[in-house]
Amino acid sequence: MSATPSHDTVPASTTPPAPSFASGVWLVAQREMATRLRSKSFTISAAILVLGVLAAVLLGGIFGGSTESTKVAVVGSAAQVVGSTEGLESVDVATRAEGEELLRSGDVSAIVLPSSGTPPVTVVGLDSPPQGVLAALSIQPDVELLDPASQPTGLIYIVALGFGIVFMMSALTFGTMIAQSVVEEKQTRIVEILLSTVSARVLLAGKVVGNSLLALGQIAAIAIAAVVGMMVTGQKVLLGTVGPAVAWFVVFFVIGFVLLAAIYAAAASLVSRSEDIGSVTSPVMILIMVPYFLVIFFNDNPTVMAIMSYVPFSAPVGMPVRIFLGTAEWWEPILSLAVLVASTAVVIVLGARVYSNSLLRTGARVKVSDALRG
Repeated sequence: MSATPSHDTVPASTTPPAPSFASGVWLVAQREMATRLRSKSFTISAAILVLGVLAAVLLGGIFGGSTESTKVAVVGSAAQVVGSTEGLESVDVATRAEGEELLRSGDVSAIVLPSSGTPPVTVVGLDSPPQGVLAALSIQPDVELLDPASQPTGLIYIVALGFGIVFMMSALTFGTMIAQSVVEEKQTRIVEILLSTVSARVLLAGKVVGNSLLALGQIAAIAIAAVVGMMVTGQKVLLGTVGPAVAWFVVFFVIGFVLLAAIYAAAASLVSRSEDIGSVTSPVMILIMVPYFLVIFFNDNPTVMAIMSYVPFSAPVGMPVRIFLGTAEWWEPILSLAVLVASTAVVIVLGARVYSNSLLRTGARVKVSDALRG
């Protein structure tokens, strides 16, 4: 009697299904972030940058004020509030008009008037909030200005310098990392293994997302350090002035960095050796450094700043500075952001094409025109 044939068969080996676009992007992004965070040089440089910003804010708050008593004109019952406040020297005046004469002549730094509202006094400054007086008082009074100015010249320069340096350093640091990662994978032929699992577009998107998240984290840490420094040194008025501009800077930086990251990755894919990275990324570095120098030398030029706020490569610096100065209409940041988003979308499409068509080409440098044609 013949044996009944067995229906149990050994299953054939199957290849795991390729991950979806979203999961593939996240896997690559996680790999990029893990690689960066394991680098001691990256973590140390990031920590130094954050601590440097915190130290600058703290030292500015500590040494920015006068070590001598600040004279303030006091009217009526406001003397009870000023009292023996450390750092303030009261100059009694009969009327506000008399105090305004002293303020305009420079004999006092501010006028303290009695108020019937919840803050028992009102502080009057000349052309900008008298931060030393406000910091010395134990309450948060209302502030009035006789001759309002947009912002003090020195403060404008410091804020413009801060935005310019943070944007330039972060973009250069993470952009260079992306370029080195692309060329390293191409030079060691690891990219061939990666492309057997995910597509070139997924690989590009993952690199951009991973490094963008790291850059955003660094910017957020810098912003938090600056806020903490201002709170510790009692610069609440300055915080209220700079705060909205910082918030817009973070938003613009995120979109602007995605644009630059796509360009860095596409440019690096054109070469196969680490020695050639500089030749293809130099134009991108210029695009990053130009806004820094423009905002330093032309922060008081409304025409230059207006143009900068609508050029995609300089908008992340130009528009926040204009918001800080109060020269931008309410709709301008929205329009500028829309232009930046549209430009970023176009660059991503072109960059993905260059990246996909150049990634497996080794040897001589690939021309951009050839990469675009495929």
